Amino acid sequence: MSSRESPAAVLFDMDGTLVDTEDLWWDACVEVAGGLGSPLGEADREALFGLSVEDAALHISGGPGAGAVESLLTDAFTRRLKNGVTMLPGAVALLEALRAAGIPAGLVSASPRPVVDLVLETVGGHRFRLSVAAGDSARNKPAPDPYLAAAARLGVDPAACVAIEDSPTGVASARSAGCAVIVVGTSGAAGGVTAAGATAGGVKAGGVTAGGVTAGGVTAGGVRAGGVTAVPTLESVDLPLLRRLVSDPGPVTPRT
Repeated sequence: MSSRESPAAVLFDMDGTLVDTEDLWWDACVEVAGGLGSPLGEADREALFGLSVEDAALHISGGPGAGAVESLLTDAFTRRLKNGVTMLPGAVALLEALRAAGIPAGLVSASPRPVVDLVLETVGGHRFRLSVAAGDSARNKPAPDPYLAAAARLGVDPAACVAIEDSPTGVASARSAGCAVIVVGTSGAAGGVTAAGATAGGVKAGGVTAGGVTAGGVTAGGVRAGGVTAVPTLESVDLPLLRRLVSDPGPVTPRT
């Protein structure tokens, strides 16, 4: 068992974890795809959940013209964000508790830098020691690079950090970087828990797979399996839980 008493840092995903932007993202995707003559359905909504702008553009375009679609998606999403975003329950209280305890908070997002900076204006950039956006590391989520970059910039071991995510893509990224992971949400596949390999009643066989990166299994209700803990909202996350996760982190997926 480790002798760590507190996380070296807590690293937060942004969209759907700290701020309620998932519907705004979906609306942006629907607008862009519709404008290209490729209307989206509910199956696309699940497929696009948690994807980076690059991967979403590939999904919508099928490959050709993906670069132009990225720009369209970013513009459509940014227009919606300018009307304001809502912090999710428990987000502000948790960030303030971390600051009071002297534990650094970092933002690790798959969104482009203009989107991240716009959201930070709303949630308060002063609450975060750093932010990592798309393009700030060699590869985006689900690769481990964004979380490894955040830990390196903070000068801490990723294994001493807790990452908080809401999607299979993000869980895979954080777990493959070596972080303990909390996955937030219990609304089924679209909410990130069932899709991340969790069942409401216990441990599901298998694990989390996103983009070829596999992480450990998940259970709901704050129970941990394979280094991933599922909770319904950030209101369920407190300092004692974070400390337990780094004092007894469980098995860690090798970094790739």
